[in-house]
Amino acid sequence: MYRKLTILCLAIIPVVLYNCTTNTLDEGDVEDLPPIVETVTYDDDVAAIITTNCVTCHSGPNANAGLQLTGYANVRAAAEQGNLVNRINNSANPMPPTGQLPPETRQIIDQWIIDGYLEN
Repeated sequence: MYRKLTILCLAIIPVVLYNCTTNTLDEGDVEDLPPIVETVTYDDDVAAIITTNCVTCHSGPNANAGLQLTGYANVRAAAEQGNLVNRINNSANPMPPTGQLPPETRQIIDQWIIDGYLEN
């Protein structure tokens, strides 16, 4: 009896631990969202996203990875080089490091790029 209980516990523990470490909230993907029909601009839409999620680490003289995300010109340069979009869309190593931005937020940045990096 004791042996069966031990084997059962040893079989259940890895399953429980695996589920605790890999369960994620599937928020969907940008491609699953309806398209944005309004024009997206930096001042109206993107600046708040960057300020809320990026500027804490990516500003000042010691900006992480040397990536300055303060102001329109810096954010546009990061987007044009692909640094911004690649990192916010990277689910394995997301930016911000606290977790990938929601698909709706990433879609706004994608649409801003498609719309031509409009400032205001």
